[in-house]
Amino acid sequence: MAAEEQILAPDQRKPTSRKAMYSALLIGAAILLTFLFGNHVGRVEDVFIVLSAAALVAVVAVDAVMRKRGLR
Repeated sequence: MAAEEQILAPDQRKPTSRKAMYSALLIGAAILLTFLFGNHVGRVEDVFIVLSAAALVAVVAVDAVMRKRGLR
């Protein structure tokens, strides 16, 4: 059975859909931002939520810029 499987290098596999990745990250950032509206009292949680959402959006932005410039 193992002899029948094709040997592929990692770069020969079908890459992850860029649109799907961007959509998942942006939806995740939007869901994180909805956590700002709740019944918590302090603002410490808000800082971490906003920073986490900003990090997800930054990943999308950096990847888009790198792909546009041909660096990825």
